[in-house]
Amino acid sequence: MTSDQIWQPLVEQLARGQRAGRKAEFWLRDDDAVEPTPALDRLLDLTGEFAVPVTLAVIPAVTDEKLVARLDEAPHATVAIHGWAHRNHAPEDQKKQELGPHRPREAVLDDLARGLSHITGLHGARAVPMLVPPWNRIDAGLVSDLGSIGFAALSVYGPPKPASLPVINSNVDIMDWHGTRGCRDHGLLVQAIAAQLQHAFDGGEPVGLLTHHLVHDESAWLFLEGLFTVTAQTEACAWLPIRTLIGRSAGSGK
Repeated sequence: MTSDQIWQPLVEQLARGQRAGRKAEFWLRDDDAVEPTPALDRLLDLTGEFAVPVTLAVIPAVTDEKLVARLDEAPHATVAIHGWAHRNHAPEDQKKQELGPHRPREAVLDDLARGLSHITGLHGARAVPMLVPPWNRIDAGLVSDLGSIGFAALSVYGPPKPASLPVINSNVDIMDWHGTRGCRDHGLLVQAIAAQLQHAFDGGEPVGLLTHHLVHDESAWLFLEGLFTVTAQTEACAWLPIRTLIGRSAGSGK
């Protein structure tokens, strides 16, 4: 299958949306940033080239001013709070979780409040008070307290569930975590994006792309470049900043 054939389902979906007067909306979240690396440089250069806003979920406990200095050169990047230390507290026979029921509730909330304060203190206006739980998991009983410690939104993976604050989820992960641990098959990814786009046209959420720059193989970078190229070829497509989505969700009461 040629590259053009791989991307054809998305090209056709974008064209259908344009004929119907619908704007295709995307947003990008990249997890586990800590410090400047060649992989982060590549992500920021690629997203900058295509004017794609990127939300970096940064691990508060292990980041410092070095990342601040790098992002000063990347005005299209915003920073969210990726838990506290990305440390698993679940038993070995359970799925990994930092923000689960395995510690006292107050201790978990204290960590999150500390993480929000640290990231905001470092990054100022670049920081967005959105929590991205490590491994995309959080104890449901904690969510109602997030607003009281300063969070304005929550982002995990999959269809959003009703919550006491805006939920802006990623819904297409480019990585094959349970197989090769590299990029997923490009054709399957294009099909997943086209399906999510149809869902968005039907009143669902925008396409929320999830990436992890530190573990990308070359196939992942090629996929991102291809996606950005395809979406740049039509004016009926927009990559949205996370603040736009939070504001929209808060305004709709979702």
